[in-house]
Amino acid sequence: MENHFNTPAEVVDLSIKACENKTKLPVGKMILLGIMAGVFIALGGATSSTAAHAVENVGVARALAGVIFPVGLMLIVFLGGELFTGNCLIIMDVFDKRVTWAGLFRDLFIVFFSNLIGALCVDVLIVFSGNLNYSGGLLGAYTIKVAVSKIAISPVQGITSGILCNILVCLAVLMATSARDIAGKVWAIFFPICAFVVGGFEHCVACRYHGCHEPGLCGKSKGRLRTDRRTDCYTDTSAQPAEFYPGYFGKYDRWYVVRRTSALPDLQEKMELI
Repeated sequence: MENHFNTPAEVVDLSIKACENKTKLPVGKMILLGIMAGVFIALGGATSSTAAHAVENVGVARALAGVIFPVGLMLIVFLGGELFTGNCLIIMDVFDKRVTWAGLFRDLFIVFFSNLIGALCVDVLIVFSGNLNYSGGLLGAYTIKVAVSKIAISPVQGITSGILCNILVCLAVLMATSARDIAGKVWAIFFPICAFVVGGFEHCVACRYHGCHEPGLCGKSKGRLRTDRRTDCYTDTSAQPAEFYPGYFGKYDRWYVVRRTSALPDLQEKMELI
């Protein structure tokens, strides 16, 4: 019977090859793809906030946002893009000696700030589109509430929340690699990303979308764009490195099991037994 998915060993091989190609991209193309990814994630954040802003029950609101937000990663996977959190998977290439540490950090540095630019572009468009005026300014108030809640978290909370977020993001990327058709990739991405949104974990790129809004509430919400140093502190120094750590340890574990042990001599057979 033909398999409709790739085995874990095949997923690791495909991911390593894809990540190696990422580090070889010309700088201009890497920046452009990074901006695109920032735009896609910010669009997911904007639309999920619009859908959930008037829902009073927190659990229902998060569930609704979790249904919408995965579109951001789907756009990246299907149309192309370089996302910081997903590119933490390049650590597998470092352990496989295909990419140097310098190559890894070069890619992450460029992609990190390219994602920021993309998210800021969507911020500007959202502010001037009148989106924040929905429901008599309620969406603007909701955006403020989300931004303030992200500013208020402690560094420890930001780090641990970022770790939990990127565990699920990287799992979504790996699961999408395991699927061989579009429908399979859609569902593979949907559930892990939905889980991190419902769980309320911090994604450093999505945080930049929310953290750069400060709508003034005078009658209707009149949005103005700003960068808050406290927001930068927590999104760029807590969630960001935290989302690299699970990329480091989690991907090393996956690489080690497949590449350096004989504990699973036949992963295909193991998958068939599940």
